[in-house]
Amino acid sequence: MHHHKHHPKRPSRCTPLAALACMLLATLAQPANAQAQMAPRGDSAALQQLARDFLEPSLATAMGQTDGAPLRAEVVMGALDSRLRLAPCARVEPHMPPGTRLWGRSRIGLRCVDGTTRWNVFLPVTVKAWGPAWVLTRSITAGTPLTQEDAEMAEIDWAEQPASVLANPALWVGQEAAYTLLPGQALRQHMVRPAQAFAAGSQVRVTQSGTGFQIAVTGQALAAGQIGQTTRVRLASGRVVTGLVRDGQTVELAL
Repeated sequence: MHHHKHHPKRPSRCTPLAALACMLLATLAQPANAQAQMAPRGDSAALQQLARDFLEPSLATAMGQTDGAPLRAEVVMGALDSRLRLAPCARVEPHMPPGTRLWGRSRIGLRCVDGTTRWNVFLPVTVKAWGPAWVLTRSITAGTPLTQEDAEMAEIDWAEQPASVLANPALWVGQEAAYTLLPGQALRQHMVRPAQAFAAGSQVRVTQSGTGFQIAVTGQALAAGQIGQTTRVRLASGRVVTGLVRDGQTVELAL
């Protein structure tokens, strides 16, 4: 696949975790240019090639814009329903059905725009996005913090699952396994969670700082605390406050 110089802007509504998938949707939402071709007998192989030619330039452009990890697109074409009997058509135009996201299992529309019978069929496709990721080398039991030595780099299909790949070790080192993880699994967003700083019922230090002052009192955590997450603490007075877990014994209140 050849990379093109034109790079469409990334839609502002896309979150960083879904940026590539959104980019593919935006890139392919444009009308096909000079994509209508001859398919006089509705030949399945010809229609598959037409769909592939429609996809690959846009995919090459989008894959070249990914941040951090360069991804390599691979398109696996499906087949039309063998029971279909398509009327002869002089011009077939590929198109993206509204709301389609080219990421993992997807589909491309093929419509006859010049024939005695107008038809519109959908060809299943699988878009793979091959790139580097961290793959576990051993089993990790639920609740165990992960270390750099627990995984190694390998090439995987990022689009195989909807959850985002944790390509940066800073996103998973020190986090704990959300459930039992197995060797060979690529680390993705849903597989880890912040490590527990303290258990429910623990005595914690509640602080509040301002210009020229800091207040610190003790209280009892009403739930398990995870670093960087909010939790509720009951103070000695009986008042319940909500603050941010800073470490294994400190909860900080906002002003």
